[in-house]
Amino acid sequence: MTLQTRREFVFSIGSIAAGSLLMGRALANASAADIKFGYAAITWGGNDLQAIKEISEVGFRGIQLRSSILKDFADKPKDLSELLKQHKLTFVALSGGGPSGPNFVESEVIATQAKNARFLRDAGGTFLQIIDSSRPKEGKPTAEDFKRLGRVLNEMGKRATDAGVTLVYHNHMNGLGEGPLELDAVMDATDARYVKLLMDVAHCKQGGGDPAKAIRQYRDRTVFLHIKDVQSPIPDPNQTKPYRFVELGRGKVDLPEVFRALNEIKYRGWAVVELDAVPDKNGTPKESAIINKRYIEEKLGMKV
Repeated sequence: MTLQTRREFVFSIGSIAAGSLLMGRALANASAADIKFGYAAITWGGNDLQAIKEISEVGFRGIQLRSSILKDFADKPKDLSELLKQHKLTFVALSGGGPSGPNFVESEVIATQAKNARFLRDAGGTFLQIIDSSRPKEGKPTAEDFKRLGRVLNEMGKRATDAGVTLVYHNHMNGLGEGPLELDAVMDATDARYVKLLMDVAHCKQGGGDPAKAIRQYRDRTVFLHIKDVQSPIPDPNQTKPYRFVELGRGKVDLPEVFRALNEIKYRGWAVVELDAVPDKNGTPKESAIINKRYIEEKLGMKV
């Protein structure tokens, strides 16, 4: 997308506002005041200090940070807490990683996340996000795969609870919980007291699920959301994956229906907008954040 085309896209979001604002206000009516919007630092590719500054400047109220933040603040969680306060940002979540590959060592994964949980607590954060990349490269996951992941998630969840934070499992492409039935299996294998759900609506859609349906199904375990969009198929055949994550409104996720479902279940809590990388070479992370904010406010009629 050229710079001119990108600007036209930004303009187009504004141009549809008049026709959609009343609809957006209606769907957001009961939940708008109770959904708090944050933004994920992942788009900045590890430049976390710039992410903190620019997410604050755009006007989001919370932030999700990755484990890259530990390189500067692992021994200084209070300093991070103070920095976020200066920028008027709530530390919503830390992306902690998780089990990687089929031969991960359970004790090592549990120890790492226990340490991350203590850091998160001391820095004033709330949710410890866990993904798994332990999906078999060939064939479908087995019952033993889900049992093992459930055992590890439960133990990590207990450690997080002891530290005073909440562990959330992030449904994710290439994880055991990629598809809707597989996510069911992960949830069945885990203890709802210790393992909650971070519902990522774009990963759900790309994995073959219905995000609004999943929100309704897991209303009692969903405590945190990733608001995200995905384009598939993508126009560039040279891409290594058949999909890419894009700014809100540019993909195939029915975001108005997602928020209708959230309104229906009376969801109260954080919704973090996430974009893994700027999809267009002429754009910047901050520009993408502005596009996403405008979509939320002008298309959905909700206040960031």
